Amino acid sequence: MRPVRYNVAASLDGYIAGPDGEFDWIPHDSTVDFASIFAKVDTVLLGRRSYELVQQHGGAPWGPGKRVYVFSRTLRPGEHPDVTIVNEDTRGTVDALRDEAGDGEIWLFGGGELFQSLLAQGQVDSVEITIVPVLLGGGVPLLQPGAPRTALTLKSTRTPIPAAW
Repeated sequence: MRPVRYNVAASLDGYIAGPDGEFDWIPHDSTVDFASIFAKVDTVLLGRRSYELVQQHGGAPWGPGKRVYVFSRTLRPGEHPDVTIVNEDTRGTVDALRDEAGDGEIWLFGGGELFQSLLAQGQVDSVEITIVPVLLGGGVPLLQPGAPRTALTLKSTRTPIPAAW
């Protein structure tokens, strides 16, 4: 089964975006090899708001050649021909992607609501959180109240080079 990987930055007080959706508080960490991360990924999952944010900021950071699925009840597929719009059967869609042959990873990008939904369905295999030493005091939380209790196993930690912060 192909894994679904959630990789996100969060503030020390648990937000993945600021009150207005801003992410300017996330520093560039030159020690992270994004090219090797994206090389393992062949499919990207996004919620509507994350998709719109990517579009506003010049397009996909993961580069060309990836299959992109946007989970939205409001977007129309004909208006977004470069992505697959999923407006129902989230579970069935992700199950089918996970069951495909191959070793490519499925990357869940941004999307607190989509993360919470897939987590509740048991469809997230890896949760990788970069804790940024900033307190936002509000914004988009990593998880909304009412999220299911989910036991995780700590596999590793890494402290970045201080100059990156």
